[in-house]
Amino acid sequence: MTFFIILGSLGIFLFGMKTLSEGIQKTAGEKMRQVMATMTHNRVAGVGTGFLTTCLLQSSSATTVIVVSFVNAGLLTLVESIGVIMGANLGTTLTAWIIAIVGKFSLAKIALPIIGIGTPFIFIGKGKWKSMGEILIGFGLLFYGLGALKDAVPDVRSMLASTEPEIVQKAESWRAFIENISGKGYLSILMFLALGVLLTIAVQSSSAAMAITVTLALNGWIGFQESCAIVLGENIGTTVTAYLASLGANTNAKRAARAHFTFNILGVIWMLAAFYAFIPMVESIGNSLPDSFRTEKHSTPIGFNLAIFHSTFNFINICLLIGFVPWIARFVKKWVKDDESESDSRLHFITQNLMKVGEMNFPEVQSAVEGMADITLEMYDDFENMFSDRTIDLTPAVEKSKDLENTTDQCMADITQYLVRLSSSELSRRNADDVSSMIRIVSELEEASDCVHRLVMLTDRRNRKGHSPFSDETTLELKKFTRLVGEFITFTRNNITPPISLNILKKAEEFESITDEMRRNLNKSSLSRMQKDGDLKREMLQIDINNQLEKIGNHCLNVIQSATGTVD
Repeated sequence: MTFFIILGSLGIFLFGMKTLSEGIQKTAGEKMRQVMATMTHNRVAGVGTGFLTTCLLQSSSATTVIVVSFVNAGLLTLVESIGVIMGANLGTTLTAWIIAIVGKFSLAKIALPIIGIGTPFIFIGKGKWKSMGEILIGFGLLFYGLGALKDAVPDVRSMLASTEPEIVQKAESWRAFIENISGKGYLSILMFLALGVLLTIAVQSSSAAMAITVTLALNGWIGFQESCAIVLGENIGTTVTAYLASLGANTNAKRAARAHFTFNILGVIWMLAAFYAFIPMVESIGNSLPDSFRTEKHSTPIGFNLAIFHSTFNFINICLLIGFVPWIARFVKKWVKDDESESDSRLHFITQNLMKVGEMNFPEVQSAVEGMADITLEMYDDFENMFSDRTIDLTPAVEKSKDLENTTDQCMADITQYLVRLSSSELSRRNADDVSSMIRIVSELEEASDCVHRLVMLTDRRNRKGHSPFSDETTLELKKFTRLVGEFITFTRNNITPPISLNILKKAEEFESITDEMRRNLNKSSLSRMQKDGDLKREMLQIDINNQLEKIGNHCLNVIQSATGTVD
């Protein structure tokens, strides 16, 4: 029965941590994205960002998953991501301090009032207020789960003092077992380290694993050295989450996950070498704590010693390795080779791995949309270059254009699928509108790329058929038209992700109005030449080109309208 009570307590703790993390991400997700994307310009800033983010989310796993997603989206470089991951490792030590501190109090007295305050916000609140309720309930459940876990695990010392022989025998058997496997030197340390790895993988949370470890230590089930070895194993086990998040992501995201593992494993290696010298130092620090941290027997609680061990280990590890971040980056680049099957930097292909909180998925999808626009712009630049030369063989250019057009088709399918899945998660009203806008945007970009490919095919037909050239005046007007459409595409690419100001929309409408007028004038000139016995096939071809250019302008305007939210 005790086992199921412990399991239920752990479940409440994990659910509380999940609710707390998701509530914070919903409340401050956009700000967190901005901070993580802008406040990582150097290693120290990256460490600080990772530390603060993990302290807020109470989950280094959540932070590393966000980091992997941002690297996949191209918002963080590999070197920047390593700094954030280092900070996340330090931020997760807060959990041990919380457990050690609140272990001195009756957590039910703290937890239930917090849950009571947060509950009304869940049922009557909307938006930020509802998320605030989730934060409060998450805190309450987290504390309640910790309290239940602490109460569910029996104290070995109390069991040994029991008057019931069966209870005393169980306690003595457990103590003898621990003493037996603890007396094998480094082999014992490695065994408990492996236990920490397995425990963290099993519960998928280093914070939950830490809660179990501290609780067992507080109640005398394991000693301080064994607890420290388990904590080291938990540092390795937590890297599994980032690894799973990187599956299906691009090469750099995989490298970020491997960098997380490399950093943690290097820390564990040097700590194992210094383990028996480091433990007395931690105990010495613990013994120097103020009396308010001590028990009635004037011995420092093991929970505080574990928190000190976890914090000092991660802090020293950062100090030792922060100067070697470029080396770690080079190492993981050799470990994870460039994938030749991946597209180049024009597009960071979107993964289909959604993070639990919808708001945190937007950087990746926005980056993918921008990458799709880059492909369309590249296709048009190629068209402009070939349009001015009537003599070259365009077969290679046509093949390239077709390949890029197929790529945009695939991008639209992947991004749309991702957005549809994203729309089924809980989103703020603004982000829900942004999802609808981006679905329309990728559709318009795909249509624009189709038009550009048709222009390439028409130009190829012109060169192969050898139509007579236009007059200098007409040629000049055509160059103006193609240049204007190119400027419109570039303008659209630079203003593609919502929200966009109405001034941008006004400028786009001016672009589109001019393209309409130029198309009408050029078509009118072609019809006039046809009536005067001009080259009929040449003029019909030119009208087709004019119409495709004008359609591209329409699609660009639709993109801007979607980004500003003005499309019905």
